[in-house]
Amino acid sequence: MNVETRFAGDAAPMSEFEEEERRRDRRRRIIIIATILGALVIAAAYFMFQGGAGEGAGAAAGEDGPARVLPTVTVIVPGSQSISNTISASGTLDARRPMPVGVAGEGGQIARVMVDAGDWVGRGQVLATIESSVQSQQVGGASAQLEVARANLALAQANLDRSLQLVERGFISQADIDRLTATRDAERARVNVAGAQLNELRARAGRLAIRAPAAGLVLTRNAEPGQVVSAGSGALFMLAQGGEMEMNARVSESDLRGMSVGQQATIIPVGTADRFEGQVWQLSPTIDAQSRQGTASVALSYQEGLRPGGFATAEIISGSIDAPMLPESAVQSDSAGNYVYVINEDNIVERRDVTIGTVGSAGITIREGLAGDERVVRSAGAFLNPGDEVIPQRMSQEDES
Repeated sequence: MNVETRFAGDAAPMSEFEEEERRRDRRRRIIIIATILGALVIAAAYFMFQGGAGEGAGAAAGEDGPARVLPTVTVIVPGSQSISNTISASGTLDARRPMPVGVAGEGGQIARVMVDAGDWVGRGQVLATIESSVQSQQVGGASAQLEVARANLALAQANLDRSLQLVERGFISQADIDRLTATRDAERARVNVAGAQLNELRARAGRLAIRAPAAGLVLTRNAEPGQVVSAGSGALFMLAQGGEMEMNARVSESDLRGMSVGQQATIIPVGTADRFEGQVWQLSPTIDAQSRQGTASVALSYQEGLRPGGFATAEIISGSIDAPMLPESAVQSDSAGNYVYVINEDNIVERRDVTIGTVGSAGITIREGLAGDERVVRSAGAFLNPGDEVIPQRMSQEDES
Protein backbone atom coordinates (compact mmCIF):
# COMPACT_ATOMS: atom_id res chain seq x y z
CA MET A 1 0.00 0.00 0.00
CA ASN A 2 2.79 2.41 0.81
CA VAL A 3 4.58 1.70 -2.46
CA GLU A 4 1.48 2.31 -4.57
CA THR A 5 0.81 5.54 -2.74
CA ARG A 6 4.32 6.82 -3.43
CA PHE A 7 4.16 6.14 -7.16
CA ALA A 8 0.80 7.81 -7.46
CA GLY A 9 2.11 10.94 -5.78
CA ASP A 10 5.14 11.12 -8.06
CA ALA A 11 3.01 10.82 -11.28
CA ALA A 12 0.94 14.01 -10.73
CA PRO A 13 3.85 16.52 -11.02
CA MET A 14 5.04 14.85 -14.29
CA SER A 15 1.66 15.37 -15.98
CA GLU A 16 1.59 19.12 -15.21
CA PHE A 17 5.10 19.56 -16.60
CA GLU A 18 4.22 17.92 -19.90
CA GLU A 19 1.12 20.08 -20.24
CA GLU A 20 3.20 23.25 -19.76
CA GLU A 21 5.69 22.08 -22.40
CA ARG A 22 2.87 21.53 -24.87
CA ARG A 23 1.54 25.03 -24.29
CA ARG A 24 4.98 26.50 -24.90
CA ASP A 25 5.32 24.54 -28.16
CA ARG A 26 2.02 25.87 -29.42
CA ARG A 27 3.01 29.48 -28.68
CA ARG A 28 6.32 29.02 -30.51
CA ARG A 29 4.55 27.59 -33.55
CA ILE A 30 2.05 30.47 -33.62
CA ILE A 31 4.88 33.05 -33.43
CA ILE A 32 6.81 31.32 -36.25
CA ILE A 33 3.75 31.14 -38.50
CA ALA A 34 2.89 34.81 -37.87
CA THR A 35 6.49 35.82 -38.67
CA ILE A 36 6.45 33.89 -41.95
CA LEU A 37 3.11 35.39 -43.00
CA GLY A 38 4.37 38.90 -42.24
CA ALA A 39 7.48 38.32 -44.33
CA LEU A 40 5.35 37.06 -47.25
CA VAL A 41 3.10 40.13 -47.11
CA ILE A 42 6.12 42.46 -47.16
CA ALA A 43 7.67 40.56 -50.08
CA ALA A 44 4.40 40.62 -52.03
CA ALA A 45 4.07 44.39 -51.57
CA TYR A 46 7.67 44.88 -52.65
CA PHE A 47 7.34 42.90 -55.88
CA MET A 48 3.98 44.49 -56.63
CA PHE A 49 5.78 47.75 -57.24
CA GLN A 50 8.52 46.03 -59.28
CA GLY A 51 11.02 45.96 -56.49
CA GLY A 52 14.68 46.41 -57.16
CA ALA A 53 17.32 49.06 -57.01
CA GLY A 54 16.92 51.94 -59.49
CA GLU A 55 17.41 55.63 -59.96
CA GLY A 56 17.48 57.48 -56.66
CA ALA A 57 17.68 54.31 -54.57
CA GLY A 58 19.77 56.18 -52.09
CA ALA A 59 16.87 58.49 -51.39
CA ALA A 60 15.08 55.62 -49.72
CA ALA A 61 17.92 54.88 -47.29
CA GLY A 62 19.51 56.88 -44.54
CA GLU A 63 23.17 57.04 -43.64
CA ASP A 64 22.76 54.17 -41.18
CA GLY A 65 20.73 51.95 -43.55
CA PRO A 66 17.23 51.82 -45.07
CA ALA A 67 14.79 53.99 -43.19
CA ARG A 68 11.64 52.82 -45.09
CA VAL A 69 10.64 50.74 -48.09
CA LEU A 70 9.62 52.77 -51.20
CA PRO A 71 7.97 51.27 -54.27
CA THR A 72 10.05 51.07 -57.41
CA VAL A 73 8.27 52.08 -60.61
CA THR A 74 9.36 51.79 -64.23
CA VAL A 75 9.52 55.10 -66.07
CA ILE A 76 10.14 56.10 -69.67
CA VAL A 77 11.26 59.35 -71.27
CA PRO A 78 9.23 59.41 -74.52
CA GLY A 79 11.05 62.22 -76.31
CA SER A 80 9.45 63.79 -79.38
CA GLN A 81 9.12 62.36 -82.88
CA SER A 82 7.46 63.26 -86.15
CA ILE A 83 4.09 61.53 -86.30
CA SER A 84 1.51 61.63 -89.07
CA ASN A 85 -1.53 63.52 -87.87
CA THR A 86 -4.42 61.23 -88.77
CA ILE A 87 -8.06 62.25 -88.38
CA SER A 88 -10.57 59.43 -87.92
CA ALA A 89 -14.14 60.03 -89.06
CA SER A 90 -17.20 58.12 -90.16
CA GLY A 91 -19.81 58.69 -92.85
CA THR A 92 -21.68 57.24 -95.81
CA LEU A 93 -20.67 56.21 -99.30
CA ASP A 94 -22.40 57.77 -102.29
CA ALA A 95 -21.99 58.42 -105.99
CA ARG A 96 -19.78 61.44 -106.55
CA ARG A 97 -21.81 62.62 -109.55
CA PRO A 98 -25.24 60.93 -109.44
CA MET A 99 -27.26 61.14 -112.67
CA PRO A 100 -31.01 60.46 -112.50
CA VAL A 101 -32.40 59.42 -115.90
CA GLY A 102 -36.11 59.57 -116.72
CA VAL A 103 -38.54 60.20 -119.57
CA ALA A 104 -37.68 63.29 -121.58
CA GLY A 105 -40.59 63.12 -124.05
CA GLU A 106 -44.29 62.44 -123.98
CA GLY A 107 -43.92 58.99 -122.47
CA GLY A 108 -45.94 55.87 -123.06
CA GLN A 109 -45.63 52.17 -122.40
CA ILE A 110 -42.15 50.73 -121.91
CA ALA A 111 -41.38 48.17 -124.62
CA ARG A 112 -37.90 46.98 -123.59
CA VAL A 113 -35.34 47.48 -120.82
CA MET A 114 -31.76 46.84 -121.97
CA VAL A 115 -29.74 47.28 -118.75
CA ASP A 116 -29.81 46.33 -115.10
CA ALA A 117 -28.30 47.65 -111.87
CA GLY A 118 -24.55 47.10 -111.82
CA ASP A 119 -24.08 47.39 -115.61
CA TRP A 120 -21.63 49.80 -117.21
CA VAL A 121 -23.08 51.97 -119.99
CA GLY A 122 -21.58 54.34 -122.52
CA ARG A 123 -22.63 57.86 -123.40
CA GLY A 124 -25.82 57.78 -125.50
CA GLN A 125 -26.43 54.06 -124.92
CA VAL A 126 -30.12 53.10 -124.93
CA LEU A 127 -31.29 52.05 -121.48
CA ALA A 128 -34.96 51.41 -122.35
CA THR A 129 -37.41 52.03 -125.20
CA ILE A 130 -41.03 53.18 -125.18
CA GLU A 131 -43.56 51.79 -127.65
CA SER A 132 -43.48 54.11 -130.69
CA SER A 133 -45.90 52.76 -133.32
CA VAL A 134 -47.97 55.97 -133.37
CA GLN A 135 -44.91 58.18 -133.63
CA SER A 136 -43.59 56.04 -136.50
CA GLN A 137 -46.78 56.65 -138.48
CA GLN A 138 -46.57 60.36 -137.81
CA VAL A 139 -43.00 60.42 -139.08
CA GLY A 140 -44.08 58.56 -142.21
CA GLY A 141 -46.88 61.05 -142.91
CA ALA A 142 -44.59 64.03 -142.42
CA SER A 143 -42.04 62.49 -144.76
CA ALA A 144 -44.71 62.15 -147.46
CA GLN A 145 -45.78 65.77 -146.99
CA LEU A 146 -42.18 66.81 -147.51
CA GLU A 147 -42.05 64.94 -150.83
CA VAL A 148 -45.27 66.66 -151.98
CA ALA A 149 -43.83 70.05 -151.11
CA ARG A 150 -40.63 69.29 -152.99
CA ALA A 151 -42.65 68.23 -156.09
CA ASN A 152 -44.68 71.45 -156.00
CA LEU A 153 -41.47 73.43 -155.71
CA ALA A 154 -40.01 71.69 -158.74
CA LEU A 155 -43.16 72.44 -160.79
CA ALA A 156 -43.18 76.08 -159.76
CA GLN A 157 -39.50 76.42 -160.67
CA ALA A 158 -40.13 74.86 -164.11
CA ASN A 159 -43.05 77.22 -164.84
CA LEU A 160 -40.92 80.18 -163.90
CA ASP A 161 -38.04 79.05 -166.14
CA ARG A 162 -40.32 78.66 -169.19
CA SER A 163 -41.94 82.03 -168.60
CA LEU A 164 -38.55 83.74 -168.43
CA GLN A 165 -37.80 82.44 -171.96
CA LEU A 166 -41.09 83.84 -173.29
CA VAL A 167 -40.98 87.24 -171.67
CA GLU A 168 -38.25 88.37 -174.10
CA ARG A 169 -40.54 87.70 -177.03
CA GLY A 170 -43.36 89.71 -175.51
CA PHE A 171 -45.74 86.77 -174.97
CA ILE A 172 -45.73 87.11 -171.15
CA SER A 173 -45.79 90.30 -169.16
CA GLN A 174 -43.48 91.17 -166.31
CA ALA A 175 -46.45 90.89 -163.94
CA ASP A 176 -46.84 87.23 -164.83
CA ILE A 177 -43.14 86.69 -164.11
CA ASP A 178 -43.51 88.27 -160.68
CA ARG A 179 -46.51 86.06 -159.91
CA LEU A 180 -44.68 82.90 -160.94
CA THR A 181 -41.63 83.92 -158.91
CA ALA A 182 -43.78 84.39 -155.83
CA THR A 183 -45.36 80.99 -156.37
CA ARG A 184 -41.92 79.40 -156.62
CA ASP A 185 -40.80 81.10 -153.37
CA ALA A 186 -43.98 79.99 -151.55
CA GLU A 187 -43.42 76.39 -152.57
CA ARG A 188 -39.84 76.61 -151.35
CA ALA A 189 -41.08 77.87 -147.98
CA ARG A 190 -43.57 74.98 -147.81
CA VAL A 191 -40.67 72.57 -148.33
CA ASN A 192 -38.83 74.15 -145.43
CA VAL A 193 -41.92 73.90 -143.19
CA ALA A 194 -42.50 70.26 -144.11
CA GLY A 195 -38.83 69.48 -143.43
CA ALA A 196 -38.98 71.15 -140.01
CA GLN A 197 -42.15 69.25 -139.12
CA LEU A 198 -40.52 65.97 -140.13
CA ASN A 199 -37.44 66.72 -138.05
CA GLU A 200 -39.63 67.57 -135.05
CA LEU A 201 -41.51 64.28 -135.26
CA ARG A 202 -38.28 62.36 -135.66
CA ALA A 203 -36.85 64.08 -132.56
CA ARG A 204 -39.99 63.25 -130.58
CA ALA A 205 -39.77 59.63 -131.67
CA GLY A 206 -36.09 59.56 -130.80
CA ARG A 207 -36.83 60.75 -127.27
CA LEU A 208 -38.87 57.60 -126.71
CA ALA A 209 -35.51 55.83 -126.41
CA ILE A 210 -34.19 56.54 -122.89
CA ARG A 211 -30.44 57.07 -123.24
CA ALA A 212 -27.51 57.48 -120.82
CA PRO A 213 -26.42 61.14 -120.71
CA ALA A 214 -22.82 60.08 -119.93
CA ALA A 215 -20.77 56.95 -119.40
CA GLY A 216 -21.10 55.44 -115.95
CA LEU A 217 -22.39 52.71 -113.67
CA VAL A 218 -26.10 51.88 -113.33
CA LEU A 219 -26.91 52.07 -109.62
CA THR A 220 -30.67 51.56 -109.63
CA ARG A 221 -33.34 50.46 -112.14
CA ASN A 222 -37.00 51.41 -111.68
CA ALA A 223 -38.33 50.47 -115.11
CA GLU A 224 -40.02 47.28 -116.30
CA PRO A 225 -41.55 46.27 -119.66
CA GLY A 226 -45.25 47.16 -119.84
CA GLN A 227 -44.92 50.00 -117.34
CA VAL A 228 -46.62 53.23 -118.42
CA VAL A 229 -44.36 56.22 -117.81
CA SER A 230 -44.38 59.94 -118.48
CA ALA A 231 -42.27 63.01 -117.78
CA GLY A 232 -43.72 63.08 -114.24
CA SER A 233 -42.81 59.48 -113.41
CA GLY A 234 -39.49 60.43 -111.84
CA ALA A 235 -36.11 58.79 -112.36
CA LEU A 236 -36.24 55.38 -114.00
CA PHE A 237 -32.47 54.83 -113.66
CA MET A 238 -29.77 56.24 -111.39
CA LEU A 239 -26.24 56.36 -112.78
CA ALA A 240 -22.88 57.19 -111.22
CA GLN A 241 -20.97 59.27 -113.74
CA GLY A 242 -17.74 57.50 -114.61
CA GLY A 243 -18.41 55.06 -111.74
CA GLU A 244 -16.83 57.57 -109.34
CA MET A 245 -17.72 57.29 -105.65
CA GLU A 246 -17.22 59.47 -102.62
CA MET A 247 -17.34 59.14 -98.86
CA ASN A 248 -18.90 62.03 -96.95
CA ALA A 249 -16.99 61.98 -93.65
CA ARG A 250 -18.34 63.89 -90.67
CA VAL A 251 -15.48 65.66 -88.88
CA SER A 252 -15.34 68.08 -85.98
CA GLU A 253 -15.08 71.81 -86.47
CA SER A 254 -11.49 71.92 -85.20
CA ASP A 255 -10.38 69.04 -87.46
CA LEU A 256 -12.07 70.58 -90.49
CA ARG A 257 -10.17 73.81 -89.93
CA GLY A 258 -6.84 72.00 -90.32
CA MET A 259 -7.78 70.07 -93.48
CA SER A 260 -7.28 70.99 -97.12
CA VAL A 261 -8.31 69.67 -100.53
CA GLY A 262 -5.96 67.01 -101.87
CA GLN A 263 -5.11 65.29 -98.57
CA GLN A 264 -4.84 61.50 -98.74
CA ALA A 265 -7.42 59.30 -97.03
CA THR A 266 -8.04 55.60 -96.44
CA ILE A 267 -11.63 54.35 -96.50
CA ILE A 268 -12.69 51.16 -94.66
CA PRO A 269 -16.30 50.01 -95.27
CA VAL A 270 -18.06 48.71 -92.18
CA GLY A 271 -18.01 44.94 -91.85
CA THR A 272 -14.91 44.44 -94.00
CA ALA A 273 -11.17 44.72 -93.65
CA ASP A 274 -10.78 46.16 -97.16
CA ARG A 275 -8.98 49.50 -97.46
CA PHE A 276 -9.52 51.90 -100.36
CA GLU A 277 -7.31 54.89 -101.10
CA GLY A 278 -8.74 58.28 -102.03
CA GLN A 279 -8.24 61.96 -101.48
CA VAL A 280 -10.26 64.87 -100.15
CA TRP A 281 -11.85 66.77 -103.04
CA GLN A 282 -14.32 69.01 -101.24
CA LEU A 283 -14.71 70.54 -97.77
CA SER A 284 -18.03 71.73 -96.41
CA PRO A 285 -18.19 75.57 -96.28
CA THR A 286 -20.62 75.42 -93.34
CA ILE A 287 -20.78 73.80 -89.88
CA ASP A 288 -23.88 72.10 -88.51
CA ALA A 289 -25.14 74.26 -85.65
CA GLN A 290 -26.31 71.25 -83.62
CA SER A 291 -23.50 68.73 -83.97
CA ARG A 292 -20.69 71.27 -84.58
CA GLN A 293 -19.45 69.09 -87.44
CA GLY A 294 -18.71 69.60 -91.11
CA THR A 295 -18.34 67.31 -94.11
CA ALA A 296 -15.13 66.27 -95.84
CA SER A 297 -15.86 64.55 -99.17
CA VAL A 298 -13.29 61.93 -100.20
CA ALA A 299 -13.18 61.02 -103.92
CA LEU A 300 -12.81 57.33 -104.79
CA SER A 301 -12.48 55.49 -108.07
CA TYR A 302 -15.02 52.72 -108.52
CA GLN A 303 -14.17 49.37 -106.98
CA GLU A 304 -16.43 46.42 -106.33
CA GLY A 305 -16.30 46.73 -102.54
CA LEU A 306 -17.67 50.30 -102.59
CA ARG A 307 -21.46 50.39 -102.47
CA PRO A 308 -23.38 53.67 -102.33
CA GLY A 309 -25.49 53.98 -99.20
CA GLY A 310 -23.06 51.94 -97.11
CA PHE A 311 -21.38 53.13 -93.93
CA ALA A 312 -17.59 53.50 -93.69
CA THR A 313 -14.79 54.98 -91.62
CA ALA A 314 -12.07 57.26 -92.94
CA GLU A 315 -8.50 57.86 -91.85
CA ILE A 316 -7.48 61.24 -93.26
CA ILE A 317 -3.80 62.21 -93.12
CA SER A 318 -3.60 65.94 -92.37
CA GLY A 319 0.16 66.53 -92.23
CA SER A 320 2.56 65.57 -89.45
CA ILE A 321 3.27 66.84 -85.94
CA ASP A 322 6.15 66.52 -83.46
CA ALA A 323 4.73 64.86 -80.37
CA PRO A 324 5.59 62.25 -77.71
CA MET A 325 4.26 58.72 -78.01
CA LEU A 326 3.46 56.51 -75.01
CA PRO A 327 2.36 52.90 -74.58
CA GLU A 328 -1.30 52.39 -73.74
CA SER A 329 -0.41 51.22 -70.22
CA ALA A 330 0.95 54.70 -69.37
CA VAL A 331 -2.25 56.62 -70.19
CA GLN A 332 -5.17 56.54 -67.76
CA SER A 333 -8.52 58.26 -67.70
CA ASP A 334 -11.24 59.29 -65.29
CA SER A 335 -14.17 61.66 -65.24
CA ALA A 336 -11.78 64.62 -65.58
CA GLY A 337 -10.18 63.27 -68.75
CA ASN A 338 -6.95 61.54 -69.78
CA TYR A 339 -3.81 61.82 -67.68
CA VAL A 340 -0.40 60.28 -66.95
CA TYR A 341 1.76 60.11 -63.83
CA VAL A 342 5.07 62.00 -64.00
CA ILE A 343 7.97 61.63 -61.53
CA ASN A 344 9.46 65.03 -60.64
CA GLU A 345 13.03 65.84 -59.56
CA ASP A 346 12.24 64.91 -55.95
CA ASN A 347 10.91 61.49 -57.05
CA ILE A 348 7.36 62.54 -56.17
CA VAL A 349 4.40 61.36 -58.27
CA GLU A 350 2.54 64.14 -60.08
CA ARG A 351 -0.58 63.93 -62.21
CA ARG A 352 -0.34 65.47 -65.68
CA ASP A 353 -3.49 65.97 -67.77
CA VAL A 354 -2.92 65.21 -71.46
CA THR A 355 -4.75 65.39 -74.77
CA ILE A 356 -4.34 62.24 -76.82
CA GLY A 357 -4.16 62.01 -80.60
CA THR A 358 -4.13 58.90 -82.74
CA VAL A 359 -4.13 55.45 -81.17
CA GLY A 360 -2.25 52.74 -83.05
CA SER A 361 -0.26 49.58 -82.61
CA ALA A 362 2.87 51.64 -81.83
CA GLY A 363 1.18 53.51 -78.97
CA ILE A 364 -0.79 56.66 -78.20
CA THR A 365 0.21 60.08 -79.52
CA ILE A 366 0.14 62.83 -76.89
CA ARG A 367 -0.91 66.04 -78.61
CA GLU A 368 -0.88 68.28 -75.53
CA GLY A 369 0.38 68.05 -71.95
CA LEU A 370 3.91 66.62 -72.37
CA ALA A 371 7.13 68.08 -73.73
CA GLY A 372 8.78 64.67 -74.10
CA ASP A 373 11.60 65.02 -71.52
CA GLU A 374 9.50 64.02 -68.49
CA ARG A 375 9.86 60.73 -66.61
CA VAL A 376 6.47 59.09 -67.20
CA VAL A 377 5.29 56.06 -65.22
CA ARG A 378 4.97 53.26 -67.75
CA SER A 379 2.63 51.03 -65.73
CA ALA A 380 1.36 50.34 -62.20
CA GLY A 381 -0.29 53.77 -62.22
CA ALA A 382 -3.38 52.29 -60.58
CA PHE A 383 -1.33 51.66 -57.39
CA LEU A 384 -0.03 55.24 -57.19
CA ASN A 385 -1.45 58.51 -55.99
CA PRO A 386 -0.23 62.08 -56.53
CA GLY A 387 2.27 62.98 -53.81
CA ASP A 388 3.64 59.46 -53.35
CA GLU A 389 7.42 59.11 -53.15
CA VAL A 390 8.86 56.35 -55.32
CA ILE A 391 12.11 54.98 -56.66
CA PRO A 392 12.07 55.48 -60.47
CA GLN A 393 13.73 52.85 -62.62
CA ARG A 394 14.18 53.97 -66.21
CA MET A 395 13.45 51.45 -68.92
CA SER A 396 16.43 50.66 -71.16
CA GLN A 397 16.38 51.37 -74.89
CA GLU A 398 16.32 47.65 -75.64
CA ASP A 399 13.21 47.18 -73.49
CA GLU A 400 11.50 50.16 -75.09
CA SER A 401 12.04 48.76 -78.54
